[in-house]
Amino acid sequence: MALFNFRRDTGPASSNADLEALLRGYSIEVMPRTAEKVEDFRDLLPAGTRVYIAHIDTPIEDMVATAARLRREGFEPMPHFPARIIKDRATLFDWVARYKGEAGVKQGLILAGNAGNQPGEFHSSMQLLESGAFEGFERLHVAGHPEGNKDIDPDGSDRMVMEAARWKSAFAERTDAKMAMATQFCFEARPVIDWVNRLATEGIALPVHIGVAGPAKLQTLLKFAIACGVGPSLRVLQKRAMDVTKLLLPYEPTDFLTELAAHKAANPAFGIESVHFFPLGGIKTNATWATEHGGAAAIPANRA
Repeated sequence: MALFNFRRDTGPASSNADLEALLRGYSIEVMPRTAEKVEDFRDLLPAGTRVYIAHIDTPIEDMVATAARLRREGFEPMPHFPARIIKDRATLFDWVARYKGEAGVKQGLILAGNAGNQPGEFHSSMQLLESGAFEGFERLHVAGHPEGNKDIDPDGSDRMVMEAARWKSAFAERTDAKMAMATQFCFEARPVIDWVNRLATEGIALPVHIGVAGPAKLQTLLKFAIACGVGPSLRVLQKRAMDVTKLLLPYEPTDFLTELAAHKAANPAFGIESVHFFPLGGIKTNATWATEHGGAAAIPANRA
């Protein structure tokens, strides 16, 4: 039985059963400085929600404190471990020990991090995974790039991205931890569907947690999309910006997710397992949208 501990009226839920099924057990991302502005996450999120904690120029003490707070309030913290900001092996093992000991962390997002950072001992997520630091973790997520990544493949191909994905999929077969691929956010469903199907064709067995930009002002989304290197699906926002009837209206991911949900319902083996929100317009706004569209249930057992 799903547990709820909301303390506000969430309003009527969507009647779109396919969308509700896709949103059930969604995850969301916060940074310590944005988490400080939330009085109590139990007012916003379903009990047990997986909450990623982004590590961007943040002291490790603040990261651990945020994870501990989320744990106390009944959520599953998943801190980022960006390889390029970790000085050395001793630092990595120290971080993991702090997260485990002070916040009961047992899940992590393992990624390379910003290519502009000066690498220390590590420069890739694969090095972190091979370090042995995450022994005993129940779940490890890695980055996915439905539209490629020019930092990894400067020539515009996705050759190195796909090679890394194959390595991570093979690693998942020899670890006890559950693994999944959490992706950059995008705005167009058909290329995402084609990419997920391609992963399956190439034998990459990692389930996909598709990145989704939460509701936000169009100008805000354009800024973040360009900064984060969002690829061809950026045209969805550019087209919207040219429509004066929509220019001042906030963007919502309804159409994008509805199309993905319908495809998943028609193809149950389709590789998208869950939705991961980037709350670019604010976590309260994002959480409200998710609740109103059916995302008000705890994490399903098969996605725990």
